[in-house]
Amino acid sequence: MKNILVVVGSSRKNGNTDQLADAFIRGAEAAGHNVNKVFLGAKKIGGCLGCNACRYGKPCIQKDDWAETVPLLESADLIVFASPLYFWTVSARLKAFIERFYSIAQEDPDPPLGRYEWYPQKDCALLLTAADDLFWTFEQAVSYYRFTLVRYIGFRDRGILTAGGCGSTNGRPCIEKTGHLDRAFAFGQGIYAAKKSDLVPELEVEPW
Repeated sequence: MKNILVVVGSSRKNGNTDQLADAFIRGAEAAGHNVNKVFLGAKKIGGCLGCNACRYGKPCIQKDDWAETVPLLESADLIVFASPLYFWTVSARLKAFIERFYSIAQEDPDPPLGRYEWYPQKDCALLLTAADDLFWTFEQAVSYYRFTLVRYIGFRDRGILTAGGCGSTNGRPCIEKTGHLDRAFAFGQGIYAAKKSDLVPELEVEPW
């Protein structure tokens, strides 16, 4: 059994992204994992201010909801990042949340792969929703995830699920009319399957 934290970077409760995250959670819980969920639309978490107070052993100076999420981050084996596509990348809410990881990094005199500090070792996964469903729709968001969370911070990627064609941004959520919720359930259920082939296949984003 693993401890899983699902972070939803949406402002719309029960919107496409929230529903996708819930389907993943149901699958993970069905597999016996313990899951916590943070819905950023109900939290006040600002982006990093670059003050470097945390580099002098002080807690983050911002008095918001970040501090209450830190214990959940620390206890998680897997962090699942879920976001709607905004301007072709992850939402500002989710990016602000990720920026605050800076405050839990530790000094490392010999960091690997050119990193400047050491971050807790975690597994990670990505869930994305969008109205569009073109071959390049998720390219920028997936690139951000791979570069920032996997290559720089050093989290271990467990997979990516993209859910395009979820209906007009002006209308009601339509994800239930697609097969994405079933895919998310299967992803959650198989996230720690013994064989990599048992996982939902990771999206291979084609170049421009």
